[in-house]
Amino acid sequence: MHTEPIPPEQRQLLDQARELITGGNAAGVTLRALGGIGIAFQCPAALRPPLARRWKDLDFVIPAGEQQRVDRYLESAGLRADKEFNALHGRQRLNFAHVTHGYDVDVFVDRLTMCHTLDLSGRLNASEMTLAPADLLLSKLQVVETNDRDFLDILAIVSDHEVDRQRLLDVLAKDWGWYRTATEVLDKSAAYARELDGLEDRDRVLARLAALREDIETAPKSRGWKLRARIGDRVRWYDLPEEVEAV
Repeated sequence: MHTEPIPPEQRQLLDQARELITGGNAAGVTLRALGGIGIAFQCPAALRPPLARRWKDLDFVIPAGEQQRVDRYLESAGLRADKEFNALHGRQRLNFAHVTHGYDVDVFVDRLTMCHTLDLSGRLNASEMTLAPADLLLSKLQVVETNDRDFLDILAIVSDHEVDRQRLLDVLAKDWGWYRTATEVLDKSAAYARELDGLEDRDRVLARLAALREDIETAPKSRGWKLRARIGDRVRWYDLPEEVEAV
């Protein structure tokens, strides 16, 4: 198996995330990692080529109602809060920065809102470090303007896990817009996997992507899903936040 050591600055960011989460767990503060680092905690494939990728910042999700506790905890851990942003947006999202190490921290409250909204209420206890693989996958399947980092993350999840398909169907079979984005991203991920050099488990990854795609397509859909499907692409079905790529 082809392996390479994680660059020191990347190892530092991974270790910082681990320390903040474990320290929070000990202090009764629930932080769960999102994005590439969250996926790295769940997926060994994300730590080695060809699916390893660089991380820039830290992204977490917390339960609603814990904003003040998280604010105090992160400031005690050496992070500086963006007071103005947090005052304006703190019900949905908090921003911090680590002055010494030079990285930013985004904290989402109970849900991840990007091109669509992933409701995570009641789902933060699947792991002591991050989210369940199905939720990590959904967080990537909602990105319309998908980039290389997103594809690598998706393939790492699918390579290492048989995700909870019912969780995916519970989300995608009720919301046509979510379905429209997710199925397109799955198709693009399969195309990316076919061309990615060094992907040792290519056949298994492609088979899992195809199985997910079929399950999503054939699952019974809600009445709201069917009504929205009639409109189709004539009306935009997603939002475009400024920093979709950040997670």
